[in-house]
Amino acid sequence: MADYKTIRGISTFEYEEKRSRFLASAAFADTEQAALEHLSRVRAANRTARHNVYAYVLREGGRMRYSDDGEPAKTAGTPVLEAITHAGLSDVIVVVTRYFGGILLGTGGLVRAYTAAASGALQNAELVSMRLIVDCEITVPYGTFEQAQRLIQAAGGRLEEPVYADAVTLRWKMPSGTEESLCRSLQELTRGTASVRTGTPRYAAF
Repeated sequence: MADYKTIRGISTFEYEEKRSRFLASAAFADTEQAALEHLSRVRAANRTARHNVYAYVLREGGRMRYSDDGEPAKTAGTPVLEAITHAGLSDVIVVVTRYFGGILLGTGGLVRAYTAAASGALQNAELVSMRLIVDCEITVPYGTFEQAQRLIQAAGGRLEEPVYADAVTLRWKMPSGTEESLCRSLQELTRGTASVRTGTPRYAAF
């Protein structure tokens, strides 16, 4: 499965057009529930706002959703969605809250404002690359654990702190599909007395 880009945490941006304020909030959301929870929080914090427009893109299933929330069709939710797709991001929701300033902006003005607000929030976000990784673990004797560490690091594994007991347990993560050669090397190192335990592949920043 392909790597993809998303954002870390939440970022914001404010844009003003003819006294209307557009408050954009972009957040990481890898499920529909997470996206809707962020939308609910933004709505709760902006109860007096005229509109809370949103769009989100989820990696799983390629799901995309948007809402104009009372704005004229294709002037609000669509520009927000296009800002996300133009940035090449997935697992992201952007909510743009509008406080009406008393002056009508027209369809062109609305498109420009919602585009600017959403794009600003995404530009302020910390971008991260998500890779399909696998969590690995092996328990080795003290006499071989330093050699095992070097093998893991040379294979591109990212080690956690070792766990010391009667033997040493090493835990690390590495790109899924690259672990087989390392597993063989570690088995050779321990002369078949230890084997690598691997988890289910998952997406994570790497």
